Amino acid sequence: MERILLISSTQKSQNTLVQFLSTCGVQAQTVPAHSGAEGRRALLDGQFDIVLVNTPLSDEFGHELAQSAAQSSAAGVILLVKAEQADAVSDMMEADGVFVLPKPLSRPLFCQALHMVRALHVRLDGLQKENQRLQDRIQDIRLVDRAKCILIELRGMTEPEAHTYIEQQSMQTRRSKRWVAEEILGLHTP
Repeated sequence: MERILLISSTQKSQNTLVQFLSTCGVQAQTVPAHSGAEGRRALLDGQFDIVLVNTPLSDEFGHELAQSAAQSSAAGVILLVKAEQADAVSDMMEADGVFVLPKPLSRPLFCQALHMVRALHVRLDGLQKENQRLQDRIQDIRLVDRAKCILIELRGMTEPEAHTYIEQQSMQTRRSKRWVAEEILGLHTP
């Protein structure tokens, strides 16, 4: 189920935003926060699909919180500001990928922004997963290379022989090359 962090100073505005979410067809778990500090704690404690910041907050304006949320997570971020401030704030937020919507809110515009932010979240989440997969692959290669160096230094093997040895051990033990490399490096007991 989708998780939305809803940061707004008053209970009345939070209730209004929850109603807007439901009229857009969103069935999500909403986590309320009444201040910037509370919102930051919530961001540290959990992952969210969408972060919705209704400015001004009781302890800050809220744009820095929105920037922080956009930079540190894959969540889509929407910042609600008064119409007369929307253009100036939007210029500041554009580089961070924060959607700025003018208040008073229009339901169609809010729903459209919500759909865009959801699509952005899905894309960013996919990119983060791909990045993690590639980081894991790089780590595997580094471990195998370190194990080859150990085999070359301690057993006098050539690089192709060390490579073949690791592959053969992987096949014979039915374990990954990373596991075999960790075993050679002493990170596992045989």
